[in-house]
Amino acid sequence: MELSPVCTQVVTTDESVRKSSKAHQRGKLTRDVEVDIQNLYKAVPQLNEVFHITDKIGEGTFSSVYLGEAQMQDGRTEMFALKHLIPTSHPTRIAAELQCLAVAGGKENVMGVTYCFRKEDHAVIVMPYMEHQAIVDVIGSLSFEEVRLYIYHLLKALRHIHQFGIIHRDIKPNNFLYNRNSKMYALVDFGLAQGTADTQIELLKVVKHGALQKGGGSTGKQDNTQRSKAAVKVPPKNSTASTSAAGPRQQHAFTTLCKTARPVFGERNLNSCSPAPSSTKQDLVKPSKTEDPVNRRYMSVSRGLLMTRTQSSSQKPQRSVQQGLTCNCYMTDRVCNICLSRKQQVAPRAGTPGFRAPEVLTKCPNQGTAIDVWSAGVILLSLLSGRYPFFKASDDLVALTQIMTIRGSRETIRAAKSFGKAVVCSCELPQQDLRTLCEMLRGRRTSPEVKVTPAPQAGKDIGSKLHDMPTCIDSERSFEWDRDEAGPLVEEEEGGWDRVPDEAYDLLDRLLDLNPATRITAAQALHHPLFTDL
Repeated sequence: MELSPVCTQVVTTDESVRKSSKAHQRGKLTRDVEVDIQNLYKAVPQLNEVFHITDKIGEGTFSSVYLGEAQMQDGRTEMFALKHLIPTSHPTRIAAELQCLAVAGGKENVMGVTYCFRKEDHAVIVMPYMEHQAIVDVIGSLSFEEVRLYIYHLLKALRHIHQFGIIHRDIKPNNFLYNRNSKMYALVDFGLAQGTADTQIELLKVVKHGALQKGGGSTGKQDNTQRSKAAVKVPPKNSTASTSAAGPRQQHAFTTLCKTARPVFGERNLNSCSPAPSSTKQDLVKPSKTEDPVNRRYMSVSRGLLMTRTQSSSQKPQRSVQQGLTCNCYMTDRVCNICLSRKQQVAPRAGTPGFRAPEVLTKCPNQGTAIDVWSAGVILLSLLSGRYPFFKASDDLVALTQIMTIRGSRETIRAAKSFGKAVVCSCELPQQDLRTLCEMLRGRRTSPEVKVTPAPQAGKDIGSKLHDMPTCIDSERSFEWDRDEAGPLVEEEEGGWDRVPDEAYDLLDRLLDLNPATRITAAQALHHPLFTDL
């Protein structure tokens, strides 16, 4: 694609552009946006020779997206999306995202890449620009047929990238662009992508074994914390600038990453007890607070008193831990010293809260393309119910509990056990009928009574945590959303919501299968009876 020096005329975009401000539609930019654009020109001077940047249309934790226009040699003016990655992004991560776009992009509803500019530690990925609407702005007026087509094209994009061994990890409406007028779709943002064991994206193999993943995909505090921990050193300022191939230092870094084995997933199963030999013996169960005063002594320190324990002759010798022994706190509300002494289990959890699969929330180390399918199921649940976002949790425990309110506690516990995780719930939550739930949220039927049955063996601590979650305990607030947040509801007869087929809820049930091993794949979902005529 040939470009000529850019013209100075500003092209006004359509009012439907997502995140475009009213000021931009009037041809004016805020002072902050003007400063950001000038800073981008200074960081990557090559852009000034090709593009006229007209607006800042998106901003995330790891990048900012700008709208730019370029005049082609045939006189046409084309619009492009310029994604400026923050300087702390690791070169391998940037290269992996580019390789995903170059290899899998440009077809099957997956965004491609047109150019890439780099100057020192600044990189800009240039992609075709597609006008689109935010789901939150149109969810209340979508017809069922539009929802059906939306999910169909999302599944097509997922099938395509999964064939290349790409796990997107951040499937959500903001990353699947939708133009309602032209019926165009595009999957974007591979910044959190990982590779499967047989991935065809070579750099994802480096990223997977090099532990260079970003933390989360949301703007929440919890994800920002993890992202800051995952940040890596900024490349040196005097590194060679290139737009096509990596310099010697980058190639050396790639070689080092390939040779250095740094496991991402970390520890063994927490329920298995096989600690390393140590001269210091530990109690199996955390000692009680009431202890014999004779067995205590206090030693003075500079900032106060430090209490330590001494073992008297009358005290029973501590038990040694045998290899492979299951600790005493397993499936109880207590935590023993052995579990407390272990390092925190590490597993990939990148993604956006509300769209994470159960295996991600429970830190299952073996995560595959099924996590993207779960996220697609959450999107379908939002579209069928008219509620976005459907799940909104402050942490992984609350998120898992919210899933239980829909899919059932017994079913969640059984699924977690299938992939080696133990979940304890202080109350029994019944599985909801998906049609009843969605129709109730759309106002087509009255709210059913939600019954909660306390579990007889649950501990008080877990019960108190769940007691603070209205989605579990309060039947009147179990599914309480502000109806105004979803916008005006479409007329039932016009939108086809009075005749939603059973196949839609069957597909939803299979997309939201709690067990990733039996969850439907994107390829299988495209052959579902719901899409017979497509």
